[in-house]
Amino acid sequence: MTAPVLEVDGLRKEFVRGFLRKRTVAVDGISFRVERGEVFGFLGPNGAGKTTTMKMLMGLIYPSSGKATILGAAVGDIEAKRRIGYLPENPYFYDYLSATEYLHMIGRIYGLDRAERHKRSSRLLERLGLAMAESRAMRSYSKGMLQRVGLAQALIGDPELVVLDEPMSGLDPIGRREVRDLIIELREQGKTVFFSTHILADANLLCDRVGIIVKGKLRDVGPLGELLSPKVLRIDVLWQGSEQLQAALREQFDGSEPGSEPGSEPTASPHSSSSEGQVFVAQAQAQLDRFVAAVIAGGGEISSVTPQRETLEQLFVRDSGSRPEEQRS
Repeated sequence: MTAPVLEVDGLRKEFVRGFLRKRTVAVDGISFRVERGEVFGFLGPNGAGKTTTMKMLMGLIYPSSGKATILGAAVGDIEAKRRIGYLPENPYFYDYLSATEYLHMIGRIYGLDRAERHKRSSRLLERLGLAMAESRAMRSYSKGMLQRVGLAQALIGDPELVVLDEPMSGLDPIGRREVRDLIIELREQGKTVFFSTHILADANLLCDRVGIIVKGKLRDVGPLGELLSPKVLRIDVLWQGSEQLQAALREQFDGSEPGSEPGSEPTASPHSSSSEGQVFVAQAQAQLDRFVAAVIAGGGEISSVTPQRETLEQLFVRDSGSRPEEQRS
Protein backbone atom coordinates (compact mmCIF):
# COMPACT_ATOMS: atom_id res chain seq x y z
CA MET A 1 0.00 0.00 0.00
CA THR A 2 1.32 3.45 -0.96
CA ALA A 3 2.27 5.65 1.98
CA PRO A 4 0.15 8.80 2.39
CA VAL A 5 1.60 12.09 1.22
CA LEU A 6 0.41 13.77 4.41
CA GLU A 7 -0.34 12.07 7.72
CA VAL A 8 -1.55 13.92 10.81
CA ASP A 9 -1.81 12.20 14.19
CA GLY A 10 -3.34 13.92 17.22
CA LEU A 11 -2.19 17.40 16.23
CA ARG A 12 -3.00 20.02 18.87
CA LYS A 13 -2.17 23.70 19.24
CA GLU A 14 -2.80 25.75 22.36
CA PHE A 15 -2.02 29.46 22.52
CA VAL A 16 -1.32 31.38 25.71
CA ARG A 17 -2.26 35.03 25.48
CA GLY A 18 -2.32 38.15 27.57
CA PHE A 19 -1.24 39.16 31.06
CA LEU A 20 -3.57 36.58 32.62
CA ARG A 21 -2.04 33.80 30.47
CA LYS A 22 -5.39 32.80 29.07
CA ARG A 23 -5.21 29.50 27.20
CA THR A 24 -7.00 29.02 23.90
CA VAL A 25 -7.13 25.68 22.09
CA ALA A 26 -7.06 26.44 18.37
CA VAL A 27 -6.61 22.87 17.09
CA ASP A 28 -7.72 20.01 19.30
CA GLY A 29 -6.13 16.63 18.56
CA ILE A 30 -6.99 16.17 14.88
CA SER A 31 -5.94 13.15 12.80
CA PHE A 32 -6.29 12.51 9.05
CA ARG A 33 -4.41 11.33 5.96
CA VAL A 34 -4.05 12.77 2.46
CA GLU A 35 -3.36 10.15 -0.18
CA ARG A 36 -1.11 10.55 -3.19
CA GLY A 37 -2.75 12.10 -6.26
CA GLU A 38 -5.94 13.30 -4.59
CA VAL A 39 -7.47 16.71 -4.04
CA PHE A 40 -8.28 17.02 -0.34
CA GLY A 41 -10.45 19.88 0.85
CA PHE A 42 -9.98 21.17 4.39
CA LEU A 43 -13.33 22.78 5.16
CA GLY A 44 -14.50 24.90 8.02
CA PRO A 45 -16.03 28.26 8.88
CA ASN A 46 -13.78 31.24 9.46
CA GLY A 47 -11.98 30.74 12.76
CA ALA A 48 -12.28 26.94 12.78
CA GLY A 49 -8.53 26.18 12.91
CA LYS A 50 -7.70 25.66 9.22
CA THR A 51 -4.87 28.20 8.95
CA THR A 52 -3.37 27.19 12.30
CA THR A 53 -3.27 23.57 11.12
CA MET A 54 -1.59 24.52 7.85
CA LYS A 55 1.00 26.65 9.62
CA MET A 56 1.91 23.69 11.81
CA LEU A 57 2.19 21.41 8.79
CA MET A 58 4.45 23.92 7.04
CA GLY A 59 6.69 24.26 10.11
CA LEU A 60 5.80 27.93 10.70
CA ILE A 61 4.50 27.28 14.22
CA TYR A 62 5.10 24.34 16.54
CA PRO A 63 2.30 22.06 17.73
CA SER A 64 1.59 21.72 21.43
CA SER A 65 1.33 17.96 20.95
CA GLY A 66 0.83 15.37 18.25
CA LYS A 67 2.85 14.81 15.11
CA ALA A 68 2.67 14.95 11.33
CA THR A 69 4.69 13.60 8.42
CA ILE A 70 4.83 15.04 4.90
CA LEU A 71 6.14 13.00 1.97
CA GLY A 72 7.39 10.43 4.48
CA ALA A 73 9.49 12.93 6.44
CA ALA A 74 8.96 14.89 9.65
CA VAL A 75 7.53 18.39 9.36
CA GLY A 76 10.38 20.82 8.73
CA ASP A 77 12.62 18.38 6.82
CA ILE A 78 14.51 20.49 4.24
CA GLU A 79 14.49 17.89 1.46
CA ALA A 80 10.76 17.34 1.87
CA LYS A 81 10.16 21.09 1.73
CA ARG A 82 11.76 21.24 -1.71
CA ARG A 83 8.94 18.98 -2.91
CA ILE A 84 6.15 21.16 -1.46
CA GLY A 85 4.49 24.27 -2.86
CA TYR A 86 2.72 26.49 -0.33
CA LEU A 87 0.40 29.48 -0.67
CA PRO A 88 -0.37 31.07 2.72
CA GLU A 89 -3.65 32.81 3.41
CA ASN A 90 -2.01 36.25 3.51
CA PRO A 91 1.20 36.02 1.46
CA TYR A 92 3.79 38.79 1.71
CA PHE A 93 5.34 40.23 -1.43
CA TYR A 94 8.25 42.60 -2.00
CA ASP A 95 6.18 45.20 -3.77
CA TYR A 96 9.14 46.87 -5.48
CA LEU A 97 9.88 43.64 -7.39
CA SER A 98 8.14 42.59 -10.56
CA ALA A 99 6.40 39.21 -10.73
CA THR A 100 9.24 37.87 -12.87
CA GLU A 101 11.92 39.03 -10.41
CA TYR A 102 9.98 37.59 -7.49
CA LEU A 103 9.58 34.19 -9.14
CA HIS A 104 13.29 34.12 -10.02
CA MET A 105 14.06 34.72 -6.34
CA ILE A 106 11.77 31.87 -5.27
CA GLY A 107 13.26 29.65 -7.99
CA ARG A 108 16.74 30.21 -6.57
CA ILE A 109 15.50 29.02 -3.17
CA TYR A 110 14.37 25.81 -4.89
CA GLY A 111 17.85 25.49 -6.46
CA LEU A 112 16.78 26.10 -10.07
CA ASP A 113 19.34 27.40 -12.55
CA ARG A 114 18.73 30.62 -14.48
CA ALA A 115 17.43 28.99 -17.66
CA GLU A 116 14.99 26.78 -15.76
CA ARG A 117 13.77 29.72 -13.66
CA HIS A 118 13.11 31.73 -16.80
CA LYS A 119 11.24 28.88 -18.47
CA ARG A 120 9.06 28.06 -15.49
CA SER A 121 8.27 31.65 -14.50
CA SER A 122 7.28 32.58 -18.06
CA ARG A 123 5.04 29.52 -18.36
CA LEU A 124 3.34 30.11 -15.02
CA LEU A 125 2.75 33.83 -15.57
CA GLU A 126 1.23 33.04 -18.96
CA ARG A 127 -0.92 30.27 -17.48
CA LEU A 128 -2.18 32.52 -14.68
CA GLY A 129 -2.95 35.50 -16.90
CA LEU A 130 -0.12 37.74 -15.70
CA ALA A 131 2.09 37.84 -18.79
CA MET A 132 0.96 41.40 -19.63
CA ALA A 133 2.14 42.65 -16.21
CA GLU A 134 5.18 40.45 -15.59
CA SER A 135 7.65 43.37 -15.67
CA ARG A 136 5.60 45.82 -13.59
CA ALA A 137 6.35 46.37 -9.91
CA MET A 138 3.91 44.38 -7.80
CA ARG A 139 2.90 47.51 -5.88
CA SER A 140 0.67 48.26 -8.88
CA TYR A 141 -1.07 44.86 -8.79
CA SER A 142 -4.63 44.33 -7.63
CA LYS A 143 -5.39 41.87 -4.83
CA GLY A 144 -6.46 39.27 -7.37
CA MET A 145 -3.25 39.68 -9.35
CA LEU A 146 -1.17 39.26 -6.19
CA GLN A 147 -3.09 36.08 -5.40
CA ARG A 148 -2.11 34.75 -8.83
CA VAL A 149 1.54 35.59 -8.15
CA GLY A 150 1.20 33.63 -4.92
CA LEU A 151 -0.10 30.64 -6.85
CA ALA A 152 2.80 30.93 -9.30
CA GLN A 153 5.40 30.92 -6.51
CA ALA A 154 3.73 27.85 -4.98
CA LEU A 155 4.12 25.99 -8.28
CA ILE A 156 7.51 27.14 -9.57
CA GLY A 157 9.35 24.30 -7.83
CA ASP A 158 7.19 21.70 -9.64
CA PRO A 159 6.09 20.32 -6.25
CA GLU A 160 4.63 16.89 -5.55
CA LEU A 161 2.36 18.33 -2.84
CA VAL A 162 0.62 21.67 -3.29
CA VAL A 163 -0.75 23.26 -0.09
CA LEU A 164 -3.11 26.19 -0.65
CA ASP A 165 -4.69 28.20 2.17
CA GLU A 166 -7.87 29.84 0.83
CA PRO A 167 -6.59 29.96 -2.79
CA MET A 168 -9.77 31.65 -4.11
CA SER A 169 -9.38 34.64 -1.79
CA GLY A 170 -9.57 37.98 -3.60
CA LEU A 171 -10.43 36.46 -6.98
CA ASP A 172 -13.36 37.41 -9.17
CA PRO A 173 -15.60 34.65 -10.63
CA ILE A 174 -13.37 34.27 -13.69
CA GLY A 175 -10.27 34.02 -11.52
CA ARG A 176 -11.92 31.43 -9.28
CA ARG A 177 -12.80 29.33 -12.30
CA GLU A 178 -9.21 29.53 -13.55
CA VAL A 179 -7.89 28.40 -10.17
CA ARG A 180 -10.36 25.50 -10.14
CA ASP A 181 -9.14 24.51 -13.62
CA LEU A 182 -5.55 24.74 -12.39
CA ILE A 183 -6.25 22.43 -9.45
CA ILE A 184 -7.85 19.91 -11.80
CA GLU A 185 -4.77 20.11 -14.04
CA LEU A 186 -2.50 19.45 -11.08
CA ARG A 187 -4.50 16.34 -10.18
CA GLU A 188 -4.28 15.14 -13.80
CA GLN A 189 -0.50 15.56 -13.59
CA GLY A 190 -0.42 13.26 -10.56
CA LYS A 191 0.12 16.05 -8.01
CA THR A 192 -1.51 16.02 -4.58
CA VAL A 193 -3.46 19.14 -3.63
CA PHE A 194 -4.38 19.99 -0.04
CA PHE A 195 -6.38 23.21 0.18
CA SER A 196 -8.52 24.98 2.73
CA THR A 197 -11.70 26.86 2.00
CA HIS A 198 -14.99 27.98 3.46
CA ILE A 199 -16.51 28.24 -0.04
CA LEU A 200 -18.43 24.99 -0.27
CA ALA A 201 -19.15 25.17 -4.00
CA ASP A 202 -15.40 24.97 -4.72
CA ALA A 203 -15.02 21.88 -2.55
CA ASN A 204 -18.05 20.26 -4.14
CA LEU A 205 -16.55 20.67 -7.62
CA LEU A 206 -12.94 19.74 -6.86
CA CYS A 207 -12.46 17.40 -3.93
CA ASP A 208 -11.96 13.64 -3.89
CA ARG A 209 -12.22 13.76 -0.10
CA VAL A 210 -12.83 16.44 2.49
CA GLY A 211 -12.18 17.00 6.18
CA ILE A 212 -14.52 19.27 8.12
CA ILE A 213 -13.03 21.13 11.09
CA VAL A 214 -15.19 23.02 13.56
CA LYS A 215 -13.96 24.75 16.73
CA GLY A 216 -10.59 23.05 16.34
CA LYS A 217 -12.03 19.54 16.15
CA LEU A 218 -12.24 17.36 13.05
CA ARG A 219 -15.88 16.35 12.66
CA ASP A 220 -15.87 14.32 9.44
CA VAL A 221 -13.34 12.95 6.94
CA GLY A 222 -14.12 11.08 3.75
CA PRO A 223 -15.49 11.21 0.21
CA LEU A 224 -18.40 13.60 -0.13
CA GLY A 225 -20.66 10.83 -1.37
CA GLU A 226 -20.12 8.93 1.86
CA LEU A 227 -20.47 11.93 4.17
CA LEU A 228 -23.69 13.22 2.65
CA SER A 229 -26.79 11.52 3.94
CA PRO A 230 -28.58 9.33 1.36
CA LYS A 231 -31.88 10.07 3.07
CA VAL A 232 -34.42 11.90 0.90
CA LEU A 233 -35.18 15.19 2.67
CA ARG A 234 -38.09 16.19 0.47
CA ILE A 235 -39.58 15.57 -2.97
CA ASP A 236 -40.23 18.44 -5.37
CA VAL A 237 -43.12 18.00 -7.80
CA LEU A 238 -43.42 20.28 -10.85
CA TRP A 239 -46.96 20.23 -12.25
CA GLN A 240 -49.53 22.14 -14.32
CA GLY A 241 -53.28 22.47 -13.90
CA SER A 242 -56.23 24.83 -14.08
CA GLU A 243 -56.73 27.64 -11.60
CA GLN A 244 -59.65 25.71 -10.09
CA LEU A 245 -57.44 22.66 -9.58
CA GLN A 246 -54.69 24.79 -8.08
CA ALA A 247 -57.12 26.32 -5.59
CA ALA A 248 -58.55 22.93 -4.66
CA LEU A 249 -55.13 21.37 -4.10
CA ARG A 250 -53.93 24.34 -2.04
CA GLU A 251 -56.92 23.85 0.21
CA GLN A 252 -56.42 20.07 0.41
CA PHE A 253 -52.61 20.17 0.87
CA ASP A 254 -52.19 23.29 2.97
CA GLY A 255 -49.01 22.25 4.83
CA SER A 256 -50.67 20.42 7.71
CA GLU A 257 -50.33 16.67 7.76
CA PRO A 258 -52.52 14.07 9.45
CA GLY A 259 -51.17 13.14 12.86
CA SER A 260 -49.57 16.50 13.65
CA GLU A 261 -49.64 17.54 17.29
CA PRO A 262 -52.49 19.86 18.33
CA GLY A 263 -51.21 23.39 18.84
CA SER A 264 -47.96 22.71 16.99
CA GLU A 265 -46.33 25.37 14.83
CA PRO A 266 -47.86 25.56 11.34
CA THR A 267 -45.53 24.35 8.63
CA ALA A 268 -44.52 26.50 5.69
CA SER A 269 -46.74 26.21 2.65
CA PRO A 270 -45.63 23.38 0.35
CA HIS A 271 -47.01 25.27 -2.66
CA SER A 272 -45.14 27.75 -4.86
CA SER A 273 -44.91 28.83 -8.49
CA SER A 274 -42.08 28.92 -10.99
CA SER A 275 -41.72 29.96 -14.62
CA GLU A 276 -42.26 26.31 -15.59
CA GLY A 277 -45.42 25.71 -13.58
CA GLN A 278 -46.58 24.96 -10.06
CA VAL A 279 -44.28 23.41 -7.45
CA PHE A 280 -45.39 21.19 -4.60
CA VAL A 281 -42.98 20.00 -1.90
CA ALA A 282 -43.80 16.60 -0.42
CA GLN A 283 -42.22 15.57 2.88
CA ALA A 284 -43.01 11.86 2.64
CA GLN A 285 -43.80 9.19 0.04
CA ALA A 286 -47.41 8.85 1.20
CA GLN A 287 -47.98 12.59 0.80
CA LEU A 288 -46.41 12.45 -2.67
CA ASP A 289 -48.65 9.56 -3.73
CA ARG A 290 -51.79 11.37 -2.57
CA PHE A 291 -50.80 14.61 -4.30
CA VAL A 292 -49.93 12.97 -7.64
CA ALA A 293 -53.22 11.04 -7.60
CA ALA A 294 -55.14 14.26 -6.91
CA VAL A 295 -53.42 16.13 -9.77
CA ILE A 296 -54.17 13.37 -12.27
CA ALA A 297 -57.75 12.98 -11.06
CA GLY A 298 -58.28 16.72 -11.51
CA GLY A 299 -56.99 16.71 -15.08
CA GLY A 300 -53.59 18.18 -14.33
CA GLU A 301 -50.14 17.08 -15.58
CA ILE A 302 -47.01 16.05 -13.67
CA SER A 303 -43.83 17.41 -15.33
CA SER A 304 -41.21 16.07 -12.93
CA VAL A 305 -40.72 14.44 -9.54
CA THR A 306 -37.31 15.23 -8.01
CA PRO A 307 -36.04 13.77 -4.71
CA GLN A 308 -33.81 16.21 -2.80
CA ARG A 309 -31.00 14.77 -0.67
CA GLU A 310 -28.52 16.44 1.66
CA THR A 311 -26.17 18.96 0.06
CA LEU A 312 -22.63 19.83 1.11
CA GLU A 313 -23.93 23.09 2.57
CA GLN A 314 -26.38 21.18 4.77
CA LEU A 315 -23.63 18.77 5.87
CA PHE A 316 -21.46 21.76 6.76
CA VAL A 317 -24.22 23.35 8.83
CA ARG A 318 -25.03 20.03 10.49
CA ASP A 319 -21.39 19.52 11.50
CA SER A 320 -20.78 23.14 12.43
CA GLY A 321 -23.60 23.49 14.91
CA SER A 322 -22.94 26.91 16.38
CA ARG A 323 -20.45 29.48 15.14
CA PRO A 324 -16.90 28.93 16.46
CA GLU A 325 -15.09 31.46 18.59
CA GLU A 326 -13.57 34.31 16.64
CA GLN A 327 -10.08 33.99 18.10
CA ARG A 328 -9.35 30.73 16.30
CA SER A 329 -7.76 31.08 12.89
